Amino acid sequence: MADEAGTPPANGGGAEGADATVLPAAPTVEAPAATGEVHIDLVILPEGYGQTKMIDVSRTVQSIRKELENELSIPENSLYMMNLSGAAEFKEVLPDEKSLSQLGLKPGDRAGIELRINYYQEQPAEEYTMPDALEVRVVDARGEERAITVHVQRPVMEKPYLGGFKNKANNAIYHHAVTQTAPAQKTEPHKIRFHREAQTYEYRTRSTQSKKDNGTQMEKVGLFIDSTKDVIMEARRPYFSSADKSALLLEKCVIIQCHARGMVARRRTRQMRQARLERQELEQREAERRQLEADLRHKREVERRMHPRTFEDFSVLYKELEAWRLNEAKRISNSGFDEATRRAAQRELLHKETKLLQTIDKLKIQAHSQNRDSKIQKKLESMSQPKVWAQNDGETTTVHTPFTTRAKELMDLYSGLRLPLLTVDERLDVLLHVKWTVKEFDCNLTREIVDLIDREADMLNRGRPEKSFAGLRKRLSNLFLQFLETPEFNPEAMKFQKVPRELYDQTGTHPLSTVPIKGLGA
Repeated sequence: MADEAGTPPANGGGAEGADATVLPAAPTVEAPAATGEVHIDLVILPEGYGQTKMIDVSRTVQSIRKELENELSIPENSLYMMNLSGAAEFKEVLPDEKSLSQLGLKPGDRAGIELRINYYQEQPAEEYTMPDALEVRVVDARGEERAITVHVQRPVMEKPYLGGFKNKANNAIYHHAVTQTAPAQKTEPHKIRFHREAQTYEYRTRSTQSKKDNGTQMEKVGLFIDSTKDVIMEARRPYFSSADKSALLLEKCVIIQCHARGMVARRRTRQMRQARLERQELEQREAERRQLEADLRHKREVERRMHPRTFEDFSVLYKELEAWRLNEAKRISNSGFDEATRRAAQRELLHKETKLLQTIDKLKIQAHSQNRDSKIQKKLESMSQPKVWAQNDGETTTVHTPFTTRAKELMDLYSGLRLPLLTVDERLDVLLHVKWTVKEFDCNLTREIVDLIDREADMLNRGRPEKSFAGLRKRLSNLFLQFLETPEFNPEAMKFQKVPRELYDQTGTHPLSTVPIKGLGA
């Protein structure tokens, strides 16, 4: 019977004989078939190889698949055609019995089909082999779950049927419980066994016979024994009895015991002496550490009062000053002075308190200046630090970029500007380098820096005293610091900006402004 697309049967069936011809199929009597060819883009996945073929729309998927299997020289039924896209859409595997026209394609259309090749053949399932041990999880009487290991015993012989029953539904035979246990192992009948005595000692029997019969006879009445040839023999050593041996063993044991106890006592003494020495050294180190910590703490407290730097240091000074004032006021009030003397003492106390407050204010100004200098130095060092890049192997690489190199050069120039006790030639050399650096940019800030440098150079050439340069040099260092903190001059300063550049540009003190400032030199 012909398929729905009009493909004529060949060799008994349309599916089996379709690969015998690639010509357009003739229409059947039942219905006219569409004629014409379509452009099919065949793509083999996952390799990605592709090919475009002209295929008649009346051909079935099975005939096209068999033709492709022959061209690719692959086993039969190992090629899958799926996911039709383009002029028509069809997901999943394309059915073999349908033709391209039944899938929605018309003559002249263009579509794509994915090809997948399966080289693997189904393998028969492996025979199940029970392991030597099984782990079974059971719940005991207390409701706790625990694991029990069950060891499997392999059958060494065919089980005899000693009772049980057979399930007629699935023909499963259930043996009696006795046949499920391991059979008793027979003992070896010809095993040699010995008595205990035969296993510990080997007996031997020997019989002896003296060469000549001998005997002894004592004198008595009526018997005379000749003693003229008798010899009296005496032992060369005194007789050593068992009691003497026991006493000697006891004496030697006492000597060995004394030496052993002495050895143990000396070892114990050495251990105790070593432990005492280590304890004394530890106590000495702890005492030295505590003394050092106390000295450092005392030195820190003195330093906090002599050279305060933080807010807490000044809080301590103010608290101690207030405590001293209250103590002095109490002493004056309880001293019993007359009115004039008490008033004079209070004025003296007020004068001392004012002096101390003035001293604290001076210390505040010094601390502010030192803190500002240290903060600026730390920020400049952060700008000039090289970049650290982490690698895949855990190592790090230090890299100097053009921006960090620029920041390092500017930091060195700023440090040179603030160096004291320089000769005139050294100072002029530093000023010349700073001038060359800032003259690369033309704005009001750089013009002012150049004007200050020229003014200081003129004063140095005139031989002015060192005190007259204080304000000028401070102004110059502050302007050069502003130059350092401007990202247009020092790109590394961008990440240290606390205020966005948009807001900073809206102010009237823009560092890049070129509007002439009245009073600056040309």
